[in-house]
Formats: sequence, C-alpha cells, structure tokens
Amino acid sequence: MLPKPRADLKPNTAEFERLPLVKPTGFREYDARWLFPQDINLMGLNAIGLGLAALADRRGVRKRFVVGHDYRWYSASVKQALITGLLAGGAEVHDIGLALSPMAYFAQFELDVEGVAMVTASHNDNGWTGIKMGFQRPLTFGPEEMAALKEIVLEGRYAEAPGGRYAFVPDIAERYARALSARPKLGRRLKVVAACGNGTAGAFAPQILEAIGCEVIPLDCELDHSFPRYNPNPEDMKMLGAISEAVLQHKADAGFGFDGDGDRCGVVDNEGHEIFADKVGVLLARDLSARHPKAVFVADVKSTGLFVTDPVLAANGARTLYWKTGHSYMKRYTHEQKALVGFEKSGHFFFQPPLGKGYDDGLVAAIAVCDMLDRNPGKTLADLRSALPKTWGSPTMSPHCADEVKYGIVDKITAQYKEAAGNGGTVAGQKIRDLVTVNGVRVVLEDGTWGLVRASSNKPELVIVVESPASEANMRAIFADIDGRLAKFPEVGAYNQKI
Repeated sequence: MLPKPRADLKPNTAEFERLPLVKPTGFREYDARWLFPQDINLMGLNAIGLGLAALADRRGVRKRFVVGHDYRWYSASVKQALITGLLAGGAEVHDIGLALSPMAYFAQFELDVEGVAMVTASHNDNGWTGIKMGFQRPLTFGPEEMAALKEIVLEGRYAEAPGGRYAFVPDIAERYARALSARPKLGRRLKVVAACGNGTAGAFAPQILEAIGCEVIPLDCELDHSFPRYNPNPEDMKMLGAISEAVLQHKADAGFGFDGDGDRCGVVDNEGHEIFADKVGVLLARDLSARHPKAVFVADVKSTGLFVTDPVLAANGARTLYWKTGHSYMKRYTHEQKALVGFEKSGHFFFQPPLGKGYDDGLVAAIAVCDMLDRNPGKTLADLRSALPKTWGSPTMSPHCADEVKYGIVDKITAQYKEAAGNGGTVAGQKIRDLVTVNGVRVVLEDGTWGLVRASSNKPELVIVVESPASEANMRAIFADIDGRLAKFPEVGAYNQKI
C-alpha cells in the first residue's frame, strides 16, 4: 500500500525516491498546480491517481477517465505516474496522448467516458505541472471536489482496488479536428495569424483553422517546452505584441493567440490592436444575440461593464449575468443558467449547445470570431471593435503574492472598501456606487468606473483589473487608489503588466 504523502521531502535524497511527496498548496480552488519535482514527485502523482479513484468511489461515479498531457519535457512522465495510481485504484484509463485540454473534454463525449484528468500547467512557466479534473462532463472540479480530493490524498485515505484497465486511443486529435471542421467553409477567405507560443496548440491549431477555410500564418507553432520567446499566455502583452507585429506584416484579417493547453484564445484585430477577451465577448454577444433572441450570457467579474450598458445588446433583448472568475466556476454557472455563452476576461469562452458542448475551447472561440467576420462582409475586425462604446481599461495585472497570505490581503482590502462605502467616503474622488464581493471585491464608482482586486485561483498572485467608461484619467485614478492600498503590504510584489 502506498504510504501517506509527505510535504517535507527534498529532491536528491533517499526519502524522495522511496516516499510520495505532495505539497498541500498544489490543491487550488478548481485545478491542481505544483512545481515539479520540488512540490510533487512521481510517487506523489501515484497518490493523486489513487485519490481520484477513491473520490469517484465515494461519489458513486464510474471510475473511467480520459487522460492526456501537454507538451513539457516532464508531462508524459507525470501522466504515466498519475495513470499508475488510477489503475492501482481500479480505474479504467483512456490515454489520448499529447493533447489540448479541450481535446480531453471532447474525448469524454466522444468515448462516452465520465471522468477526465488532463495533465497540464496551461500557461504557467516551465517547471510547473498540474491536472484539470472532472467527473461530470462538461464540468470540471470546483472547490468542494478539490477539498475532498485534498483530504483523501494528504491523509492517505485511498486503497488499491481490482479492475484497473488501460486503453490507448491514438486518434482523438483527428476526431477532434474533424468535429470542428465538419461544417460549411467560410464564405470569406480570411487571413489569420495563429500564435501558439511554442505550446501544445502549435501541433493542432493551424491545421484546424485551415480546414474551415482560413489562410493561416503560423507564429511560434514549433513545439518547444522552454517557451523561448514568451509563455503561451494570450493575456501576456509580449505574446499580444508578437501577434500584432505579425498581423501588420502579413496584412492579416485577425490574429489568434492560444495558451499552453489550448482552452483560451486571445484576439488581435487587423490594425494590430489587441482586443481583450471581455470586449471580444461583447462583440460575439452582439453577433449571437441578433440570431438568438433574448439570449443569456455570463461574464466574469473581471469583465467590462459593457455587457450591461451596451445599447446593441439591450436592443437585442440580451441579458448578462456576472459571476466568479475561474474556468470551473464559469463553466458550471453558464451550464446551470442555460446561458448561450460564458465569457471570461482571461480568454476562456464557454459555448453551450447548439454552439458548443459547454467546455472552454480556444479554437471554438477563434472559429466563432471567424464566423462573425464572415457574417459581416465589408467590415473588418477593427470596424467591429470601433463600433463599441469607448472605455478605458487595463490588462489583467498579477503582482506576486504567496498562496498562504493572498486571501487574507484581499479580505483586508475588501474590508477597507466596505468601510469607505459605509461611511460615505470617496475613492478616486467619487462615491462608491456598488461593491461586488462574489469574488474578491469589485468597486464601482458613481460614473461606472470600477476596479477589481481578487486572489488568483491557480497561482501565487493577486489579480487587478480597472476600467472606466468616462476617461483614462478616472481609470488611472482608481488604479492609483488600489495600488496605494496594496503598497502597504510588503507581501505584494511587482506587477507583471503596466497601464
């Protein structure tokens, strides 16, 4: 029987080679992320597999899992160790090999399998590993399931069981590509840049976009787990800047940037301007609500206020609900509300039937943008962007803050703003109109200017976003207020982005 995991083992020691290492901090709100091998070793991954099988038993779910891995030098080893634990726990494993996260979700439907355990660290720096897990397609674990798994694993409450079975499925990538391209070709020959940051999407995205009728300019599509130019993160200004240069150089109609596991998409217009994913969401919501009367959409709390105030959406009878940031929260809430699409500012898009299967897929999002352009002959993506009401907004800023203290700091910032609101005080020269505290604190001022402070769900970071429909000065003013408050906490590091 595998021993109970420990958190104090060090690499290059005898204990590290004979005992499981699992750091508790790797269990996040809805994903698992560890530095490998400092925070988790291969025997620790055996324990995760055993724990997943045990949790399925407790929940009365058949122990059948789709398992895949992203392109990092250690991901295949991590996956094999996870599979060993699943098999020891009596699970049936369907190994789809190198894959995008949406391919693993697709495979749950395609193979009629209940569970998924996708080995990926998404856009995290090289050295990270992780697992995206779920028992109920198209949903992935939320905090309750993650807490239950954490308890089972860390307490060693798993057991070996008979019935383990392994099957390798060699053609899921081909089936996935056929499913996305089995549709009429675009009527408009679009030239698009497909940027993959040398991540896993480079093996799949260009071919799929070509199959729907695009002329594709590949950018950083060669697989290289060292990520030599930039991390594959469509919120990162380095990646967006590289896409912008390529769009202008090749006179492309659009540029798409895919993250490390292909479940997110960033967009650059034909003039080389990045369109943050929440604004892309407003454009898509305009397009789709014209075809689906009284459509309901979901947006995360980091997203623009235009989802509520846009006159075109109002005229189309569309309604938008704001919800917690995080792909698992958004996926679940979009599913529960039977919304047409969920939009998350980080670039996760959740297309529900009849447009998709409900999970986040960067390629489905890119195809939706292509279809929107196809339905607007004579208009460029820049034309559609320019037609939106003007706002001044920031990129997502993520100062470092340790996992052990980040939630406490957000609680203190929230309390400060609650006190200001209760006392009738001002922030950035205005009264507070509203406080949204479903996920951190979103401070909304009298003129609609707002700022968000929350803890990242999967990295040791805070998340800061600001926007104003009134002026750049007001946007900068609320950022200065937030920044001034955070500056009093030495645990908060430098920002990864500037406004």
